[in-house]
Amino acid sequence: MAVEGAEPVSQDPLAQDFVQFSVEAGVLRFGEFKTKAGRQSPYFFNAGLFDDGGKLGRLAQFYARRILDSGIEFDMLFGPAYKGIPLVAAVAIELARLGRNVPFAYNRKEAKDHGEGGSLVGAPLAGRVMIVDDVMSAGTAVRESIAIIERAGATPHAVALALDRQEKATENGQDVPYSAVAYVRRELGLQVCVIARLADLLQYLAQRGAAEFGAHHQRVLAYRERYGAG
Repeated sequence: MAVEGAEPVSQDPLAQDFVQFSVEAGVLRFGEFKTKAGRQSPYFFNAGLFDDGGKLGRLAQFYARRILDSGIEFDMLFGPAYKGIPLVAAVAIELARLGRNVPFAYNRKEAKDHGEGGSLVGAPLAGRVMIVDDVMSAGTAVRESIAIIERAGATPHAVALALDRQEKATENGQDVPYSAVAYVRRELGLQVCVIARLADLLQYLAQRGAAEFGAHHQRVLAYRERYGAG
């Protein structure tokens, strides 16, 4: 039996498949978690727990399908250190398998002062760059990536994310009435494609039934009502 007040049936089966995969893989967890903004969240998405070849390969399939379906044009991929490094490599491999072979690069946190030196690894940053990351909270990481890309003379063009939390961003410790994703689209001018959103998570919880996920659904719904943004 569905939870009372359930979300409408999803029109995005890819997102529902991804949420189910993330829950089953233990990457999307429920409980009490403190976010970077200092909020107590009833759920947490930890992409670092896609920690074996099978899970990382499946994750890359979701990214690649969403990127190709988005129609966003780009010339190469960039993965911000550290979580973005395995992500960007895996996504590049899957895109190539699907017939879209593009170069990729990533950065080091500390510049290397021997060998080839520098803080960038992989293909030279050039053209329209798509940033591959896991979850966007305040948008800080994407701004850092934009600065790296622009310093290299390339164009930050788009961002691909696993999950859009659809919650208010923070600026100087204060909530603002728009999400980090909306900020990146409106203020930074980047296109964004996401595999799933908070709304998709709520649909998944509602459709699983009260006995299994009813309590989680109510807590996540309450969190969205307090912190939600478009």
